[in-house]
Amino acid sequence: MPTTAPSPEPSAPFGQGGTSFADATASDSALRRFLHGLPGVDTVGLEARAASLGTRSIKTTAKAYAIDLAISMIDLTTLEGADTPGKVRALAAKAVNPDPTDRTAPRTAAVCVYPDMAATAAAALAGSGVKVASVATAFPAGRAALDVKLADVRDAVAAGADEIDMVIDRGAFLSGRYLKVHEEIVAVKAECGSARLKVIFETGELSTYDNIRRASWLGMLAGADFIKTSTGKVGTNATPANTLLMLEAVRDFREQTGVQIGVKPAGGIRTSKDAIKFLVLVNETAGEDWLDNHWFRFGASSLLNDLLMQRQKLSTGRYSGPDYVTVD
Repeated sequence: MPTTAPSPEPSAPFGQGGTSFADATASDSALRRFLHGLPGVDTVGLEARAASLGTRSIKTTAKAYAIDLAISMIDLTTLEGADTPGKVRALAAKAVNPDPTDRTAPRTAAVCVYPDMAATAAAALAGSGVKVASVATAFPAGRAALDVKLADVRDAVAAGADEIDMVIDRGAFLSGRYLKVHEEIVAVKAECGSARLKVIFETGELSTYDNIRRASWLGMLAGADFIKTSTGKVGTNATPANTLLMLEAVRDFREQTGVQIGVKPAGGIRTSKDAIKFLVLVNETAGEDWLDNHWFRFGASSLLNDLLMQRQKLSTGRYSGPDYVTVD
């Protein structure tokens, strides 16, 4: 299976005429030409395909598998100003043992917190196999000087973060300063060390599908290990259509470079039905290689509870209701 790499090989070809990725990122104008040379998105076709895939029928055995897979892909998240060490420890305990009545329930992929809570999460999750993810780079707005953003990343990694979720400078992106965004991602990736980097686009602020496609390629060119839809802090977050578009991007990127990049939809995915729709998108668009928590994640806080209730229903035949799962 292909593995992640800090950045594509400079000689990796794309498009027509053997142009290299190094050429594409050599200057602001070259990067603009490449990104605006990507095929335009057929909005009607994209949304119709996403809607069509969302109607696929899932049988009982496959549903049970999909629920467990979705649980294992969750970045269980708390990103509130009122977060406390106790809340983070409780969330970590739930990530390790989601259903105390059924020890066969899989663990979540990670717990995602602010940098100042990364050390608490790391201590609570030590030896569990559950990763510590930390948002950084002046999350969620990303409005800070680069040295401040890099210090944010260094602090999170030093505190024990295995993964960094950074936000791009949407103002720079939307004003066409693509090289600035690229250079920031490269700099953040360098500060991550062995930690994996998830690059958040805030798709709800990018306005168009063409911009989402451009941001996807920009993030991958700069060395992202994951591309992520949203912070969960704006009105429009992950949707089947924008996630489908990003899945197409990582599929095409691997075809041209051999480098596999993960995808993380985040925000607004609350039910088992929603999660299974996204897994169908993954399977039908990028393929089975992405049906693993190393390559696909859900950014969620409430999704886990619904997955656990549906799992209990499949196991016992009874729907236990929300009072039978923990809030945190």
